[in-house]
Amino acid sequence: MTVYRSWLYVPGDRPDRIGKALASGADAVILDLEDAVVAAAKDSARRTVLDTVNSGYAAFVRMNSPSSPEGAADLRTLTASPGSLAGVRVPKCEDPGELRRVADTLGVPVYPVLESALGVENALALATAHPMVAGISLGEADLAADLRVRGGEALAWPRSRVVVAARAAGLPSPVQSVWTAVRDLDGLRASTAAGREAGFFGRSVIHPAQIPVVHEVCAPDPAETAWARELLDRLASSGEGAWIDHDGQFVDAAIVARARWVLEVAEPDSQYVKEGQ
Repeated sequence: MTVYRSWLYVPGDRPDRIGKALASGADAVILDLEDAVVAAAKDSARRTVLDTVNSGYAAFVRMNSPSSPEGAADLRTLTASPGSLAGVRVPKCEDPGELRRVADTLGVPVYPVLESALGVENALALATAHPMVAGISLGEADLAADLRVRGGEALAWPRSRVVVAARAAGLPSPVQSVWTAVRDLDGLRASTAAGREAGFFGRSVIHPAQIPVVHEVCAPDPAETAWARELLDRLASSGEGAWIDHDGQFVDAAIVARARWVLEVAEPDSQYVKEGQ
């Protein structure tokens, strides 16, 4: 799967902003039909989104909840003319059966967003609901409201839960939720670094200024990349299944998998990454 670091949301009813988002340098652009669009503008947003994906841009779409009338309208629109739709983020996911219906209807990668206590409880079932599920993540603002907490450390367990569910399902590490304090780039940097330590990779963003910070935090340390390359060089030349490296570190299959992941992020076209797929 492609490794995405930044996922930039842009309102689906703002063609002026969509153009800027597509040129922003974000790894993925999400055309939003849900929270960023008021009810009166939903139809206009669908037309704009449809024009965008039919113009050849490989964008993602966040649809409305599939159980809602607006979500049903989104499905009809995207099914009729999917264009170059790269995938769909499905908000407020709780029901694996409903997620399967969306995946079967659209035939593109789906990304359930868990935004309620029930969604978190069903994390593994949602992650394994359909072969087209390509990743899961949390919607922390809605989740905090549903749990009646203020966020922060109160969300530590749901965060761990989604990390474990994603990896148990063989999916990429989950993407962090948005950092809403747009001007607080230092806070974004610290939060994203903490998220990486906790098992997340990449982040949803709501402003282009946040993209370079997320990319910086997601970049492997040069020393770590050199370590991974050296380790895989030795594996290729010796064929050893396990050994002690020059730092006294025991190397086995788990460490090799870590090295491949580092290079997948740092050097996605590396021969080692391709050999490990």
